[in-house]
Amino acid sequence: MENLEIVISIFLGIGLAAAVGFRVFLPLLVLSLAGYYEVIPLNESWQWMGSLTAVITMGVATAVEIFGYYIPWLDNLLDTIALPLATLAGTAVMVATVTDLSPVVTWSLAIIAGGGTAAAIKGNASAARLTSTATTAGTANPIIATVETAIAAVMAFASIFIPILAFLLVVFLFFVIFRFYKKLRKKRLPPT
Repeated sequence: MENLEIVISIFLGIGLAAAVGFRVFLPLLVLSLAGYYEVIPLNESWQWMGSLTAVITMGVATAVEIFGYYIPWLDNLLDTIALPLATLAGTAVMVATVTDLSPVVTWSLAIIAGGGTAAAIKGNASAARLTSTATTAGTANPIIATVETAIAAVMAFASIFIPILAFLLVVFLFFVIFRFYKKLRKKRLPPT
């Protein structure tokens, strides 16, 4: 049973890391609330994440971040700042949720799976917003911001309550990204 709990905690961390790729603070708020209400166990050194202070801090940061993405020039600036933050937050959520593993394995998983997943998702989301800004003069950016926030919320809550589903959603997201870049590459290659 212990191995199943470890796998579930890894799925939970990967799902939250993907959600962090869309919104940095929303998944951290959901994680903080889950820790506060003892829905999930947090790693021993991350118990503070379940404190009322952390819940309030993450709530304020989430509101500011979500609102900021609706300001036309600020959204692209936030994406620039959010890429390294998402990578760090993706690593942090993996460390906070993965339990009963050695620190070396936990941190390796956190950096590779957590940080890598968050960075890949954030990089693609930033590219979509930049493309939207260039092609629609930013008029479609609020729609993209709403969709990203909704995906982050769904991913975060799925990670907490149905981690296996969240992991499958992450696999699906990476499949969609892979297919998109494969099509894009075919269009760019000159015929031989």
